[in-house]
Amino acid sequence: MDSVAGKRVLITGAAMGLGKSFAAQAMREKAADVVLWDVNETALRETAGELATLGPGTVHHRVVDVSDREAIAAAGAAVRAEIGDIDVLINNAGIVRGNGYFWETSNRADIAQTVAINSLAPMYITLEFLPAMVARRTPARVLNIASSAALVANPRMSVYAGSKWAALGWSDSVRLELEQSGNDHVKVTTFCPTYINTGMFDGAKGFMFTPIIEQDEAVQTAWTHMKKGSALVVMPWTSRFNRAISGLLPLRVRDLYLDFVGVYHSMEEFTGRKG
Repeated sequence: MDSVAGKRVLITGAAMGLGKSFAAQAMREKAADVVLWDVNETALRETAGELATLGPGTVHHRVVDVSDREAIAAAGAAVRAEIGDIDVLINNAGIVRGNGYFWETSNRADIAQTVAINSLAPMYITLEFLPAMVARRTPARVLNIASSAALVANPRMSVYAGSKWAALGWSDSVRLELEQSGNDHVKVTTFCPTYINTGMFDGAKGFMFTPIIEQDEAVQTAWTHMKKGSALVVMPWTSRFNRAISGLLPLRVRDLYLDFVGVYHSMEEFTGRKG
């Protein structure tokens, strides 16, 4: 897939941050329809208005709580009724809670919410649109935004890391299922970046040779690889290196190394997005 021109694109968590940037990219590439899902109604409406000026395509927006399986089903049905099947799905919505140790969790609902949005929502949303992608036999793409936390364990973000490990395992397994079943026209890309300057990880610290990633760089990297149909995209290079050595070094040696370079201390001052 060289371009999303003429395609129908759906993005979750689209009101701000990476989601908004993905939507803007789709509009600039002249997608026919760009569908925005987010739970923040005010920001979603503002973003839809801004994006409508970027290209000839039509922007559609809908308030969807992706932690609610029934809300996902209703929204999926509404999209199919309004514009038809989706060609490109970007599962971007995500949340993070943390900087304390797991046993210090005060709001246990945060655990269920994190897993519902980061792990289960991409599965249920993809089920709304993947069967038609497979049946149509035309090029289609699914981009799942995971995290480098899905590759290397990290203190003070255990629930988030666990939710992203689940997302990565599911996403890459679906990729293999499509290949195994002869449905190569549908490509699944899993994107695993370190911290990005969207505000979601305010207070998190970059570590040795690994500064906070600029949002535009992350979006362009993920977008380019999504169109190419790349399987797994890990950025920056230090995350690829850390992943490699994690499979080679004895566990205690790995822990000593990741502690030394700062990975294991990167969430100590995390505050998250304000408001």
